[in-house]
Amino acid sequence: MKIIQNVVSDRGSKYAVSGGPVGSADEARDFIKALCRNKKFAKATHNTWAVLLPDAPLKNDDGESGAGMVILRMLEREDLQNHVIVVTRWYGGKHLGGDRFRHVQDCVRTYIEDMD
Repeated sequence: MKIIQNVVSDRGSKYAVSGGPVGSADEARDFIKALCRNKKFAKATHNTWAVLLPDAPLKNDDGESGAGMVILRMLEREDLQNHVIVVTRWYGGKHLGGDRFRHVQDCVRTYIEDMD
């Protein structure tokens, strides 16, 4: 499990990104459970994630409407299969509007670049 903290900070909201290899939907859910054993991530407002699996893509917005699809599209563009990516947001009290999608993209990009 790789975790990159403090990727983006905007109007009080803070973002982190994490990920790791998974081979099934169950493993993806286990990854999220393991991440949330860390109290900091368990207390986050959103743990949005996606993974491209051979049988079907999976995503979960965790209340951040549309963010799972943003992650999924980026995974598809990179053809990154069997690797879950989780973007975590701690809400800072101010709505970010469409900027939140840009922040999700920045987090995923940071994670993918760090893999190289």
